[in-house]
Amino acid sequence: MNHFILATAGHVDHGKSSLVKALTGTDPDRLPEEKARGITIDLGFAHLELKHSAVSGQPTVLDVGIVDVPGHEDFVKNMVAGVGSIDLALFIVAADDGWMPQTEEHLQILTYLGVTRAVVALTKVDLAQDEAASLAALREQLAGTPFADAPIVPTSVVSGRGIEELKHALAHALAAAPPPRDIGKPRLPVDRVFTLRGIGTVVTGTLSGGVLNRAQAVVVQPSGLPAKIRSVQSHSSEVESSGPGTRTALNLPELANRAEPGAEGIGRGDVLTLEALGKPSDTLGVWLEKSARLAGAKSPAAKPLKDGTVVRVHHGSNHFTARVFLLKQALPVEPGQAVPAQLRCETPVFAFAGDRFILRDWSEQTTLGGGIILDPEADRKRARGELREKFLAVRAHAPEDVNAFVASQLERDGAVLSAGLLIQSRFSAAEIATAIARAVTEHKAIAVGAWVADGGWLRALQQSAAAVINKAHATFPDRPGLPLSELRSALAKSLPTPELFELVLADLCRSGFVQTGNAIRSTAHKLTLPSNLQGAGAWLRGVLVAKPLEPPSRKELMPDTASQQALRFLVNNGEAVELNEDVVLLKEPFERARAAVVKFIRERGAATTSDLRQMLGTSRRIVIPLLERLDRDGVTRRDGDKRLLK
Repeated sequence: MNHFILATAGHVDHGKSSLVKALTGTDPDRLPEEKARGITIDLGFAHLELKHSAVSGQPTVLDVGIVDVPGHEDFVKNMVAGVGSIDLALFIVAADDGWMPQTEEHLQILTYLGVTRAVVALTKVDLAQDEAASLAALREQLAGTPFADAPIVPTSVVSGRGIEELKHALAHALAAAPPPRDIGKPRLPVDRVFTLRGIGTVVTGTLSGGVLNRAQAVVVQPSGLPAKIRSVQSHSSEVESSGPGTRTALNLPELANRAEPGAEGIGRGDVLTLEALGKPSDTLGVWLEKSARLAGAKSPAAKPLKDGTVVRVHHGSNHFTARVFLLKQALPVEPGQAVPAQLRCETPVFAFAGDRFILRDWSEQTTLGGGIILDPEADRKRARGELREKFLAVRAHAPEDVNAFVASQLERDGAVLSAGLLIQSRFSAAEIATAIARAVTEHKAIAVGAWVADGGWLRALQQSAAAVINKAHATFPDRPGLPLSELRSALAKSLPTPELFELVLADLCRSGFVQTGNAIRSTAHKLTLPSNLQGAGAWLRGVLVAKPLEPPSRKELMPDTASQQALRFLVNNGEAVELNEDVVLLKEPFERARAAVVKFIRERGAATTSDLRQMLGTSRRIVIPLLERLDRDGVTRRDGDKRLLK
C-alpha cells in the first residue's frame, strides 16, 4: 500500500467539502459554525482508498489522506496550513461561477508551494448553462500553469455524475506520483490539537520525511519541549508506527494544549520531530518570487514587494511575522521576478532547506508571493554580497540536487563538519555522504578527519599561509621558522572555526613545509644572518676557527648586542654547539672531538677525564662540559672517574 496526501483547493462555495463527502462518505466540516454558515472555516479531514491496476495487472492500493481546506478569503491562512505538504491537489471550480478570486489565489499558492500534480474537478455541472464553454474557459485559465495538462473531470454531487471518473483520475495521477520519501528525518507539522478525557493531549498532522513510532522520544519545535509518544493512530486506527505521506495522530500526555488558558505546551504551527535534526532560527535565506500572473492586475498583490516590508510568512502549518530583506541591491520585486532574500523572523522558526513558504501581507488580506527556503540558518551580519547571492542562486536553480547543496555550502563556508552538513535539509544522510564522497573523488573537496573542506578554499588558504611563512623567512632570515601562534593569528579571520587551523597545518606539511616543535618553516628555507649582523658573524667564526678546542668564554664572544644575536643565530642554525653556559664550539670541531673520544674509549674500553684531556690537547674548562654533553647525548656514560661508551 502506498500512502499519499491530497488537498482540495478552490473558491468558497464551489463544492469542495461536498465533493470530498461524495468521494469518501465523510463530511469534513466538523465545526458547528461550519454547519451553521454552510462554509468551511478550518481544515477538515477524510480518508479514501483507491485501487489502480498496474501494467502487470496487479492492483495497487492507494491510501489517500484528504485535507479539505476553506475557500473563503478570510480563512486563507487555514487553507495554506493544509496544503504545505501534499502529493496531489484536487483543484475545484464550479461550472456556474467559473474562475473566481480565490480560485486564482489558491492556484498561485499551490504554484508557490511547488505543487505540480493536480486533478481538476468542474463541479455543479448540472447548473452550467454551457458545459463545453465552461470546460474551455477553465482550460484557458490553466494555460501556462503547472496544471495546464491536468485532467478535468465534470462532476455533480447531486446526480452523482463524474464521481467514479474522478476517483479513476485521482488513482491514475497518484499512481504516477513518486511515493513520499523516507529520509530518516520525520517532521509532523501540527495542524490540530485537542484533549481527550483519560487520554490527554492529541495532535494531528501530515507526517513527512520519516517514521514516528509508539514510545519514541520527540521534541516540539521551536519551543524545544521534550515529549514521548504514548500511542499512534492513522485514520482512526491504532498503529505501532506511521510513515511519510500519512495523516497521523499522536497521543502526547506529557504536553498541555496551548489553546487552554494559561497553558504552555503544543499548538498548531509547532513541529514534532527528533532532537538531532537541528534547531530553530530567526533568519532564513530564501529564493523569493512573485507570480507572473499578477502582472497588470489591479490587486494589491500585484504591487512591487519592497525591501523591509513586514509580512506574514506561512510555512508548514505555521504562520509568523517577518521582515523581508532583499539581497540584490534592495530593488523591489515585480510580478514575474524571483530574487535572493532573507526573511528576518520575529520569533524563531524550525525549517529545512528545500521547504516552501507563502508570503501574505501583514493584515493577511492578500497573497504577495512565495518561494523556497535555501538556508535555514542564515547570517544577518553577512547577508549581502556576491558570494551570498551566488550561494542562494545555485540552490534555487537545483533545489533537489544534493551535489549542488553540498558544493554551495563548502564554497560559502570553506569547511564544515561532515556530521553536521545539511542536517536541516530534505536530503538523507546517505545522499549527503555520497555527495561528499563524490566531491572528494572529483578533487572538489578535501576530507580530513571529521572535516570536509572546499578544495579551492583550502588551496587559497594554504597559499595565504605559505605567503605569511615566506614573508617571515624574508623578514627574519636568522629564525628557524614562524611560531605557530603567529600563523594562527594571521589566519584567524579566514577560518570559520579555530579548529580548522589543524586542517590547514596538516595540508601545509604535505606540500613543502615542515613543522618543528611549535614552529613551521618552508623546506627551502636556509638560515642566513641579516645584513646588519653579518660582520659580527664573520668575527665570531674567525675567533672560533682560530682556537677550535680552546675558544674564548661566552662572555668574551658577546661583547655587544650584535655579537649576542649573531652567536644565537650560529647556535640555532646548528653551525655552533653549546656545551654549557660558558663554552661554545663550532660544529665541525665538536664532531671531530666526539669521534676522537669514541675511538679512544673503544680502543681502551674506558678512559679517565685526564686521559681524554691529554688526547684532545685541551683544558679541563673544555673537556669536562664536552664529556657532560656527550653523556646527555647518549654517546658516553660515567662510571666513577671513568667514561665508557653507552
